[in-house]
Amino acid sequence: MYRGEAAKVLAGAKVGERVRIVKGERSYEGVLMPRSELGDDRHVVIKLDNGYNIGVEISGARVERLSPAEPRRQAAFPEPEFLPEKPEVTILGTGGTIASKIDYATGAVHPSFSTAEIINAVPELADIARIKARVLFNILSENMTPKHWRRIAEEVVKELNGSACGVVVAHGTDTMSYTGAALAFMLKNLTKPVVLVGSQRSSDRPSSDAALNLIAATRVATSDLAEVVVVMHATSSDEACAVHRATKVRKMHSSRRDAFKSINAPPIGEVREEVKLFGSYRRRSEGEVYADTRLEERVALFKAYPGVDPELLEYCVDRYRGIVLEGTGLGHVPEQLFPAIERARDEGRAVVMTTSTLYGRVDMKVYSTGRRLLNLGVIPGEDMLPEVAYVKLMHVLAVAQDEEEVRSLMLRNLAGEITPRTLPDTFY
Repeated sequence: MYRGEAAKVLAGAKVGERVRIVKGERSYEGVLMPRSELGDDRHVVIKLDNGYNIGVEISGARVERLSPAEPRRQAAFPEPEFLPEKPEVTILGTGGTIASKIDYATGAVHPSFSTAEIINAVPELADIARIKARVLFNILSENMTPKHWRRIAEEVVKELNGSACGVVVAHGTDTMSYTGAALAFMLKNLTKPVVLVGSQRSSDRPSSDAALNLIAATRVATSDLAEVVVVMHATSSDEACAVHRATKVRKMHSSRRDAFKSINAPPIGEVREEVKLFGSYRRRSEGEVYADTRLEERVALFKAYPGVDPELLEYCVDRYRGIVLEGTGLGHVPEQLFPAIERARDEGRAVVMTTSTLYGRVDMKVYSTGRRLLNLGVIPGEDMLPEVAYVKLMHVLAVAQDEEEVRSLMLRNLAGEITPRTLPDTFY
């Protein structure tokens, strides 16, 4: 988006038009490219005929419009042919880097999510399954809401109760663990795999992880698993992808390809040429899947820190039915928050304790602060990740009949979110 002096010099020229920029005795000719909204207003960017982009400082420049922008043409890919004996896998697009491609004519990013486009980009998928792809919506993952979680759950159920052997959900990585947890709690009687997948680096980059992640996710969707999982790079190289239980995984790095790690539990599988599952997991079975999409959205995730203003927590008690505390260490918060927590108890609000350390388990009986919080009715969150406890409390408050049931369900392992102190031989 051009503004200020750059917009004046362009005199109405639009992105995609061919222009000539004349500065003194020199001139530059190419396609006018978009400009970041954070860019200054002193430069214009064009794509030269050799494919390189350059920025031209516009003081003393004149812009000549040579030809209008060519309409963006959608590349026509032939409909892929699948082997009939292969299982069917549905890929649902919700946005994110993995579902995008660069239009090099304009520099814009566009969703790329038809079956033909996916097979053209990753032809190996046709050797694994009969792919059916469609877009539910195309948003940045930070804009995900419970409304989107419900829609994904409903569409997953349709596919699993239809002809799909498994479902892959392509998702932006930043909030993938929230969506994964929501699906894990909402999908009931799950009999087939539901696999969330994304990419840290877009497909136009040589270091992209998109293709390998998608191949591995599709393999997992045809496996013996019957859980909601996240499949992403296991290491920074292209050796393998890890299979993480959706209620135990977190994005632990902003940009590394192996950003996703299982917390307080090992991954439940690995994908190289084949899928290798290990440990306790729910296995594929028969029966209809259904979704309980009830979620109480009046839940807050509150981080405790030194010097925190008690009024912030008082505000949450006023507005929300449930509060997940991200406390310190074994599950502590500053004493100045105690009156607000006591009021929350007296008014029937659910308060759950988790820890900011992420690794380890809440144990509120060790120190006096924790014991006082237990006496105030705080529910220990065991080893649940704060965001998982947040999503779980939304689910539990929507389905529980009373305060005792809320406590009981929060302490019960519903979807693998709590690691038993002694690991069982069979899945929870």
